[in-house]
Amino acid sequence: MKLIILAVGKGRNAPEQTLVHDWLARLPQGGELVEIESKLPAGSARQEDEGARLLRHCPAATPLVACDPRGRDTSSEALAAMLQRWRDSGLASACFAIGGADGHGETLLARAESRIAFGSATWPHMLFRAMLAEQLYRATTILAGHPYHRGG
Repeated sequence: MKLIILAVGKGRNAPEQTLVHDWLARLPQGGELVEIESKLPAGSARQEDEGARLLRHCPAATPLVACDPRGRDTSSEALAAMLQRWRDSGLASACFAIGGADGHGETLLARAESRIAFGSATWPHMLFRAMLAEQLYRATTILAGHPYHRGG
């Protein structure tokens, strides 16, 4: 199953961007990073614009996970179980959305199948992308029975 990270903002030459691409390249079915930007001023209109731009890259039948600090703290094993459930039901891809500085708008949150968090700490946007890409890789290694998870 192809795993897609949808993110607000451009990584350009950030060192974390290299990490994201390295982890996504390791995924068995491949991974992709889609970046969008909004030119609207901060506020709910910008959140909705960012959400609409992200949703354009996630077809209606594709599961969407909103990465949200108010989401459910999600372990590597729980993420693996989520991917396994989708994979075993025949889904070809899944999307994981990372919002902008003000988070996700209501439209994207309503569309999301679940909301996940990696603890209650606030993470730098670019670092969170790398962490998510690594966790997606780790989840696939858990499903494959690969020793990476035990030694990581």
